Amino acid sequence: MLLTILKLGFHFMTRFLAHKVPMVGLLLATFLGFATPTTANGLTSEARETRERTVVLADLPPQGRQTYALILQGGPFPYDKDGSVFGNRERQLPVQTRGYYREYTVRTPGVKSRGARRIACGGPPRNPEVCYYSDDHYASFRKIAR
Repeated sequence: MLLTILKLGFHFMTRFLAHKVPMVGLLLATFLGFATPTTANGLTSEARETRERTVVLADLPPQGRQTYALILQGGPFPYDKDGSVFGNRERQLPVQTRGYYREYTVRTPGVKSRGARRIACGGPPRNPEVCYYSDDHYASFRKIAR
């Protein structure tokens, strides 16, 4: 029942926004935000999305764990670009000053190029404050939980 109400609310919100009545759409979105349904496991969709964007270090592929270990020991890294500044131009990661993030290649077996897998870390190079894993060449990231 609640899901049906939310679907109807979303339908009406999109119609209002299409007719250039943003205030009504904003009010409706605010109302719907207070009525966020929980899933069977008790998580809101927002909490579930946040959890899905996290990966435990032990769950990274072996090459990812190896790259992470190299980051903590300061190298040596197998690729010239490893340790270079990651610009975060797509703003997939939290916004920081330029130079905060550095990128590292996670080797992909069977691929001759650098492949698509990367780790981006923020903070001091040998003692990063936070690291993120991407397996799709920066299209998405998951925060690495130690």
